[in-house]
Amino acid sequence: MDQLLIALDVDTAERAFQLSDQLRGVAGGFKIGSQLFTAEGPTVVRRMTERGHRIFLDLKYHDIPNTVHGAVRVASELGVWMLTVHASGGRDMLEAARDASRKSGSGPLVVAVTVLTSLDQATITSLGIARPVEEQVEVLAGLAKETGIDGVVASPLEIAKIRERCGKNFTIVTPGIRPRAERGVNDQARTMSAVEALEAGANFLVVGRPIIEAADPRAAAEAICQQLAES
Repeated sequence: MDQLLIALDVDTAERAFQLSDQLRGVAGGFKIGSQLFTAEGPTVVRRMTERGHRIFLDLKYHDIPNTVHGAVRVASELGVWMLTVHASGGRDMLEAARDASRKSGSGPLVVAVTVLTSLDQATITSLGIARPVEEQVEVLAGLAKETGIDGVVASPLEIAKIRERCGKNFTIVTPGIRPRAERGVNDQARTMSAVEALEAGANFLVVGRPIIEAADPRAAAEAICQQLAES
């Protein structure tokens, strides 16, 4: 299923390749984040793209504009399909990321992280942000839209507001996907089930632990796809 992106939050390239081979044809792409990238570096990204996988590089770039421009340029050369920056990096940084992607011709989609799904209202307030978390997400999504970024990463709880502000062609990537019975467990605070998130208007769903930690990862992924097909 094209909309299902599976997070390869593992320690080794060997395990990543094992999972990607096992999940081929079920996943629409694979997310490589800080854990795997720190362990294996850009080589694992290149080898995954050479295997024909769509790679969502989730390193959440947040730095001065020139540094982010360079990072996005190099990621483009690795062949990634989509990557993340932090919306809170500001207008100049977002524009630098946009420009680097577009200069490469068929560069990756750039999506901006709004507010991490692990953060709740109390945490946002403790950081000195006076807005309600939903409003903060909406403001950052609006900034991403204004600067020509392709979309955002946001919790499923904010999808409706983002769609209202940014339109139907704005890409929304939604992590924090959990079965109803598991909401709020581990480190995710703002979650929905896969069916609920897709019905709310998400373009892509990122699922990690419920699949890769399952006894049978392919069966777990297929079960999610079946739920979505029946909804």
